[in-house]
Amino acid sequence: MMYGKAIELFLVNGTADSLITAELSNWNGKAIKIPRTEVQGCDREDIRGVGVYFLMCQEDDGTDSVYIGEAENVLDRLTQHLREYQAGKEKYYWNTAVIFVGRDLNKALIRYLENRFVEIAKECGRYSILTKNTYKNTVLKEAQIATMEEFIYNVKILINTLGYKVLVPVPTATDDTVYLYCKGTVASAKGFVSTGGFTVLSGSVVSDHTVPSFEKQGKGYFNLRNTLIKDEVIKDGIFQRDYEFNAPSAASAVILGHTSNGNVDWKTESGTKLKDL
Repeated sequence: MMYGKAIELFLVNGTADSLITAELSNWNGKAIKIPRTEVQGCDREDIRGVGVYFLMCQEDDGTDSVYIGEAENVLDRLTQHLREYQAGKEKYYWNTAVIFVGRDLNKALIRYLENRFVEIAKECGRYSILTKNTYKNTVLKEAQIATMEEFIYNVKILINTLGYKVLVPVPTATDDTVYLYCKGTVASAKGFVSTGGFTVLSGSVVSDHTVPSFEKQGKGYFNLRNTLIKDEVIKDGIFQRDYEFNAPSAASAVILGHTSNGNVDWKTESGTKLKDL
């Protein structure tokens, strides 16, 4: 049985697009969401703590990517990220940092957390992961692992509440799910409407080509298709895992290789269009 959670959100500067803190009742951890533009002028003591952080990026094609890191002084590490970008050493551009600090964290614990968050984010498959290396063999006591897994559970709740689904698994079908199909000359895909948009199921086949007009007019979805191929979500023309798109038209365009109206191109097995459901 799931129980309700009480979360306290505090808009530090009075606006939702500035610094925000989030805390769960009966938990000594804290989430801090800070825009890139406010990092250099920030001098909060809590951000100077030991913790893990997520740097949220958005690529030109609209896909999301994230760098997950750990630091004994998170604010100093974020400032270092800014310097490395200015020096040309860091190629990605992040807009927002989401930080998680805790009273009892230390170097060994945050290395464990960083590695687990990278693993979970990769399993979820919603974001491209920019972190290259983590400490995979951190030795912890059994009790410490249990405490950190509870920490991870709470981070999942808070980061989703703050608007980032990086640690949220792709939705799964239920007994009540209405399946829809999108078909072309070669393409043959199956999916369903989900909370975040539209989920295409593993095993769905995409078109073996894209039309020139799609590469120009549908540039965003064309780039998204290429990103999914690069990340091997699509391999040899087949979806290797379930993937949630933000809209039915995004899903059908990627599958068909041309601009598409998902409300028309997704149909039930009997031929009913999505817009008519």
